[in-house]
Amino acid sequence: MTATQNDQAGRKKRAEPSAEAKAAVELVRAAKEQGLSLTGPDGLLRQLTKTVLETALNEEMTHHLGYAKHEPDGTGSGNIRNGTRVKTVLTDSTGPVQIDVPRDRSGTFEPQIVKKRQRRLSGVVVGGPRS
Repeated sequence: MTATQNDQAGRKKRAEPSAEAKAAVELVRAAKEQGLSLTGPDGLLRQLTKTVLETALNEEMTHHLGYAKHEPDGTGSGNIRNGTRVKTVLTDSTGPVQIDVPRDRSGTFEPQIVKKRQRRLSGVVVGGPRS
């Protein structure tokens, strides 16, 4: 039993890869299988940037309205989702990215991750600065 304890004590535990690292491995693997480049006009980084920005904007809309998309809580609430508008933003890492920005019927939604009339994205921070 002493030998087993010494063997275990002498070994360093490998850290389990983070969820982000696992997702990145899967994304790169899928991109290779599809013959998709990592960079470029139709590359993985641009598609991932588009998906992350649109997801964040939709989450902001959910927070603004107080209910998730397709939930019955929105019926008769007076302000509902009202489609999207297309916007092209310039990013530092991937160049121009075309995103769909959600709208609300009363026009009171003020997105924070990509503000109205904002065209350039640099140093995007979701949820504000960390302390």
